[in-house]
Amino acid sequence: MNTTCKSCGKQFKLGEKMQESIRRLSPDRSIRLKCPGCSEPILLSSSMFLSEKKPVGSAPEKADPAQRAPAAPARKQESSRKDIKPPDPPDISWLENGDFDEDQVIEDVPLALILMEDSKNRDAMIESIEGIGYKTEIVKNSDEAMEKMQFVEYSAVVLQSDYEGEGLASSVFHRYMCDMPMVRRRFIFYTLIGKEFKTLYNLQALAYSANLVVNEGEIPFFNVIIRKAIPEYEELFGPITEEFRICGK
Repeated sequence: MNTTCKSCGKQFKLGEKMQESIRRLSPDRSIRLKCPGCSEPILLSSSMFLSEKKPVGSAPEKADPAQRAPAAPARKQESSRKDIKPPDPPDISWLENGDFDEDQVIEDVPLALILMEDSKNRDAMIESIEGIGYKTEIVKNSDEAMEKMQFVEYSAVVLQSDYEGEGLASSVFHRYMCDMPMVRRRFIFYTLIGKEFKTLYNLQALAYSANLVVNEGEIPFFNVIIRKAIPEYEELFGPITEEFRICGK
C-alpha cells in the first residue's frame, strides 16, 4: 500500500508488517511518521484501510466490445458473492515465544528519548508516549543521551529538570538542546518535567527553549496533555516550519 505526503506530494510504500501494525490501532489512535522527502509529519490510522479508493482522475478501463462477456443473471451474481472467501486471520504463532522481527514492526515509527530517573512517573510517561504511537528509549545518563542524538533522529525528547542533580541551570543536556542548530531542533518536540513548572504554560516553555512544560503532579494526565499540546504546536508552527524548509533553512 502506498501513502502520500500532503506537504510535498511524495509517495512511499508501507511494508506489510507496518500495515499490519497500523490496522491493529484502535480507531482513536494514530501513528505519526516523518516524510522521507520533506521531514513533515504524516498521520496514519486504521481508518485509512476503510477508505482505499482508485486514484482521483483515473479513467475506467474500457473492455473490447468483441470480448465483452454477457451479463450474468442476478441470482448467479449473488451466488458468486457467497463464494468469496475472506482473508485469513494474521499468524499469531509468535505470541507464545515472543519471536518476531521487531525492527520491521516498528519501521518508521517516531522515536522519543526519555531522560528521567527510574520511577512510577517514568513508567507513566513511557506508557503515555507509546500510547500515541511513539517508540521510547531510555538512557543511563546525559552523556549517553547526547551520544545517541548524534546518530539517531528523535521526534520527541523528555527531560526531568533534576535528572542531572542540580536543576536546569547546570544541566549539560539542557544546554545541549538549547545550543542545537535550529535546522534540526525545530523537528524535535522538547518537553521539560519538574516541580517548578506550570503545566501547559507556553510562556514558561518559551523561557526555557522548550515546546512543553509539565508539573510532576500532572504526569498521570500526560496522555491527555500531549494529545492537546502536539496538535496545537503543529497548527501554530507548521506553516512557518514549511516556509523555512522551502527556503532551505
